[in-house]
Amino acid sequence: MARLIVVTPNPAVDTTYAVEAQAVGESHRVLDVQRRPGGKGINVARGLAALGHDPVCVLPLGGTSGAWVAAAVGDLGLEASVTPIAGLTRTCVAVTDAAAHPTVYNEPGPDVSPAEWDALLADVARLLDGAAMLVVSGSLPRGTDVAVVARLVAAARAAGVPVLLDVSGASLLAAADAGADVVKPNADELLAATGAATVADGVAELRRRGAGLVVVSRGTAGLVASASAGEYSAAAVPGITGNPTGAGDAATAGLAAALLDGRPVEDALRWAAAMGAAAVLRPVAGEVDVDAFRRFVASGPAPRTPDQPTDESSAP
Repeated sequence: MARLIVVTPNPAVDTTYAVEAQAVGESHRVLDVQRRPGGKGINVARGLAALGHDPVCVLPLGGTSGAWVAAAVGDLGLEASVTPIAGLTRTCVAVTDAAAHPTVYNEPGPDVSPAEWDALLADVARLLDGAAMLVVSGSLPRGTDVAVVARLVAAARAAGVPVLLDVSGASLLAAADAGADVVKPNADELLAATGAATVADGVAELRRRGAGLVVVSRGTAGLVASASAGEYSAAAVPGITGNPTGAGDAATAGLAAALLDGRPVEDALRWAAAMGAAAVLRPVAGEVDVDAFRRFVASGPAPRTPDQPTDESSAP
């Protein structure tokens, strides 16, 4: 199987605290602690591995927390290409209880110098030789020029490798401007980045800028997509409850896996919806219930080609 490259620009130590109930301004007894190597790209790589792919995680890592992430990625059976940085890899915390949506605290990430980004881009260029796809997923560390995103897209295009980006803000616009093959924002990210009033208008703006396939996740409203061949949608899997943290990353993995398998856009959206739901069933971000994924794909409703995408903006 050809190599699949997954870049996590801003990896983290993901820590999940389970508490009985959350209350602002109160002390809490933590009932359970889970720590995992995190950052959206690592979660995507874990989803791809669960579906039988063999991704290489490209990670800028620094300090003791960075060393922990590198070791933990290896413990998960994932291959890593580590670019050393001087800054300390961030920690992100999710607090969960039985009654409320998780409360998440995401650190901004370390300063990464231009020379360190040059080194990471050189690592990516080396790995792209013979690769099947480049996936870039997650935020940029604070102070990073979004030109890094454009350079990653350009490197993939120069190597003849398709590139899929799950990024937000100025990075999303930079990806579209650089001609990314696939971009996958959620609805809130799409509207915030483009300034559009509706999902349809936001999608049109990214397509106008140069993005090939634009896929928008909308949580319980499902997914919509637009490409030169037409417009598509897929419903979310109904009746799913649990921890939605990481569901969007799992959806990205499902989308990438389906496209790698040469499946049409309609199937790719169904895979994305099924993987997102399968992640909600697991208590910690980065995990998916693969049996549930297969069940959802097999039993899910047929995809449809809408006259016009809806504008609901909830998203995983």
